[in-house]
Amino acid sequence: MISVNSSVRLKRSMLASAAVAAVLALSACSTSEVLNQGYVVDEKSLELVPVDSSREQVLLALGSPSTTATFDNEVFYYISQKRVRPVAFMQPQLVDQKVLAVYFNADGRVERIANYGLQNGQLFDFISRTTTTGGKDKTFLGQILTDTGSGGRGIRL
Repeated sequence: MISVNSSVRLKRSMLASAAVAAVLALSACSTSEVLNQGYVVDEKSLELVPVDSSREQVLLALGSPSTTATFDNEVFYYISQKRVRPVAFMQPQLVDQKVLAVYFNADGRVERIANYGLQNGQLFDFISRTTTTGGKDKTFLGQILTDTGSGGRGIRL
């Protein structure tokens, strides 16, 4: 004969087992996936391109750029994006985008290197740690990083 206390204990242990099984099943579904696309900056490769390097050195160390400046080919742009998909069936969300810009002078030598991204919603150079204020490439980088050309649906950090 089963007493009331033993049946209560049995129900509690069954509920606890069911709860543990549910938690394990749900935790298996909540794996997030990080997708890196484009050129991922490698600090060792970047060290191979000091100021006054030639275009050939840049191409050997960093590879072909994602794009170049529209006029005069005086800037190489290496673009990367980081997207996160919280659950396997969801669309990936853009969480970070960076642009490595290699500027050349008239002699085809590296004048400066900048690593642009967004910080607090502002275009930011992660190498010199400065926010850009006007300039020749602000429109291009601003469009890439903030997507202003499509109604302002750019990165929101």
